Amino acid sequence: MYPDLSYLFHDLFGTPYDNWISIFKTFGLLLALAFLASAYVLKLELIRKEKEGILKPIIYKEKKNNNSNLIPLIINFAIGFIIGFKLFFIIYNFEIFKENPAGSLFSKSGNLTGGIIFGLLYLAYTFWDLKKQNSSQKQNQEKIIHPYQRTGDITIIAALSGLVGARLFSILENLDSFWENPLEQLLSGSGLTIYGGLIVAFIVVYFYVKKKGIPPIQMMDMAALAIIIGYAVGRLGCQFSGDGDWGIVNNLPKPSWFILPDWLWSFNYPHNVAQQGVLIEGCQAHYCRQLVPGVFPTPLYETIASLLIFIFLWLWRKKIKIAGMLFFLYLILQGIERFLIETIRVNPRYNYFGFNWSQAQYISIGIIIAGILGTVYLYYKHKNSLDK
Repeated sequence: MYPDLSYLFHDLFGTPYDNWISIFKTFGLLLALAFLASAYVLKLELIRKEKEGILKPIIYKEKKNNNSNLIPLIINFAIGFIIGFKLFFIIYNFEIFKENPAGSLFSKSGNLTGGIIFGLLYLAYTFWDLKKQNSSQKQNQEKIIHPYQRTGDITIIAALSGLVGARLFSILENLDSFWENPLEQLLSGSGLTIYGGLIVAFIVVYFYVKKKGIPPIQMMDMAALAIIIGYAVGRLGCQFSGDGDWGIVNNLPKPSWFILPDWLWSFNYPHNVAQQGVLIEGCQAHYCRQLVPGVFPTPLYETIASLLIFIFLWLWRKKIKIAGMLFFLYLILQGIERFLIETIRVNPRYNYFGFNWSQAQYISIGIIIAGILGTVYLYYKHKNSLDK
């Protein structure tokens, strides 16, 4: 496993563990790739739907207003200050940062001089850029915004709101740990609950695209494709980093029908970032533990299942003519996949209504029901519109 790039480079080139490239954490890198993959698929669909006439560009007039420059100046000074505040701290305290990048970034520690320097530099640049824009901007200038040009905004909004939702749902799932150390749990980068992220991101993005003139029902179909491909890539981050998001112990003999490699049946997660298991003999690195016996590598199972769902939805996206139907099909398939995988995953269980399920399984049932109700509603709504 590769908790950070130094472990990958060690296997590829024989370089030492825990050197300077250890600041690049595997989970974070693959999470970033997951958002990029989602953004790419979303942009393709936005372009396609505009070409087919389903979506329209928005034309609006920009009013010249020099008094509106104060807010971006303040915001960009703050951004520059934060960058300098943390950057100079990292330069002078690199060993501390390498040990715990997330903790260092979220801490109060920093360099005040560096913050002021970077803040003023970014302030000066912003002032110059705004002055340049104002001098070239015409009064009441018309501007055309194509739907695909919103891709970056939608991705960033979904990413930030999704991370907040994932963190909050993870706290709800582990309230005992939260009450012991609330601040640490709030700022922790680990323990993200995917369903919390999806629910919060859906709500926030829904209102954003509606405000920007993109029909939410069309956005839902595109989001289904973007979410599932991002989920597939993101689960690879769980697998390669060994973040504890694995299955239950699997010491069963591999059945004859399982033709895939042994490590897809049971895996030990050596050098896992969760630092769980027994010590690896002779290991001198920071992450020196592996699971004995092995467990089901459920992140890989979810990646495979998610890719299959993506392929299915991608092939049917042009054939399904009822707006929103693709999204509700996604809910059904994603809910079934997650419910089944939870049967072999390590997660807290809760007794409700006579069932001993994980939080994700209860939510999965709700998502499956919502998907079924949504498909039935849209089907009969479409049928009734044809009969009139």
